[in-house]
Amino acid sequence: VQLQASGGGLVQAGGSLRLSCKAPRTITSVFNNLDMAWYRQTPAAQRELVAAITSRSSTNYADSVKGRFTISRDNAKKMVHLQMNSLKPEDTAVYYCNAKDKSLNEHWGQGTQVTVSS
Repeated sequence: VQLQASGGGLVQAGGSLRLSCKAPRTITSVFNNLDMAWYRQTPAAQRELVAAITSRSSTNYADSVKGRFTISRDNAKKMVHLQMNSLKPEDTAVYYCNAKDKSLNEHWGQGTQVTVSS
């Protein structure tokens, strides 16, 4: 599964960004069965789970982003989005798209940098 992430950038605190992840070379029926997630990593920390959405669209969020971030999926377009509102400087990180298939194989997209200025 090849994943392509986009949408990062520089934003002021309190602003919003929308990250997108697409799997253009994955057939739709395979994508529909993937559990998708966004992780983030800073140079000083381990990669951490930000938000996840299962193949049945159940969602899970890190406590630090609950109420501010929303993960969604568009199976027809083979895309996953992460809407990030009320951004804080501590949200600054490289964000990675992740896909997990039913055999628990994981696939990663390239990171996209999110920088929140105070």
